[in-house]
Amino acid sequence: MALKVKATEQKIKIGKYADTYRYVMAPELYTSLNQNKVIKEAALRSGVSRGVMQACWDAAGEVIKAWATEGHSVAIPGLGTMRFGLRAKSVATVNEVKAGLITSRRIIFTPDVDLKDELADTAIQITCYDRTGKEVKRVTSADEGIVEDPENGTTDPGNDGTTEGDDNQNGGQQPNANGQGDNPGGDDNGGGGGDEPGADED
Repeated sequence: MALKVKATEQKIKIGKYADTYRYVMAPELYTSLNQNKVIKEAALRSGVSRGVMQACWDAAGEVIKAWATEGHSVAIPGLGTMRFGLRAKSVATVNEVKAGLITSRRIIFTPDVDLKDELADTAIQITCYDRTGKEVKRVTSADEGIVEDPENGTTDPGNDGTTEGDDNQNGGQQPNANGQGDNPGGDDNGGGGGDEPGADED
């Protein structure tokens, strides 16, 4: 197995590489798998009927949703944990604390060790396309397999803001109100990574 990545030559619109062409990498995703296909495959692999698998799937989803909205960090078997968080502005005095300080609510997923190890060990195949869409090169990656873990403060120190071109045709992350790219930052108890000045995270 290998992850497929495409490197597309595109014009950068913002940042230090503005108005220049650079090769921007992004995952080459397959078609989206709907819930019915996933349930059918899980039923085949487990040996239970599709109806039983559907009932278990629905029940697990309801339990995860209910417990997460009560403030729990909920285990998702074989994948990791999910919890809700938020971003909010900080204030100097208790009298200034109000619900209006909350800028966004978040769903935070933390992958388990096995899932991160699987991703780290998976090879990456890169296909390069020039600005006309012509394939010009193929590369098999030899990176260190570092998996980003915002929950524990592990990010990519080599990211110059020109990745994930498909998500942002400017070739990088949009700056936030501080003029910096989005920083997920923070741990389970918050701290850092707000989307705007004075923003804190929990």
